[in-house]
Amino acid sequence: MRQQKKIHRRTGKAAKSVAGMMEDILGCKWSLTVLGLIRRGVHRPGAMEHAVDGLSSKVLNERLRKLVRYGITKKKVFAEVPPRVEYRPTTFGTKFGTVLDQIAALERGST
Repeated sequence: MRQQKKIHRRTGKAAKSVAGMMEDILGCKWSLTVLGLIRRGVHRPGAMEHAVDGLSSKVLNERLRKLVRYGITKKKVFAEVPPRVEYRPTTFGTKFGTVLDQIAALERGST
């Protein structure tokens, strides 16, 4: 049976189920890395890029857009010169992070 796509209310774009989102995020090593940086307090893209060897600005921007699209993070643009952008977890992103912590605990063998 074919799974129907749900419409995301804010953007009107087709959104995947939470299970599909989990698969998409967990299946990408850079998405987890970027989310981990944000959860540890690294909020600016330049700092993220410098914090991880091998993470290009192109890949970083793609992952950040994905995390915003899924509602895991939110983007805040400051009206400054030079422009400044920060990414922070949303309420849903905080809950998602809890799930990731539980998966990490399972991997370590603890509960």
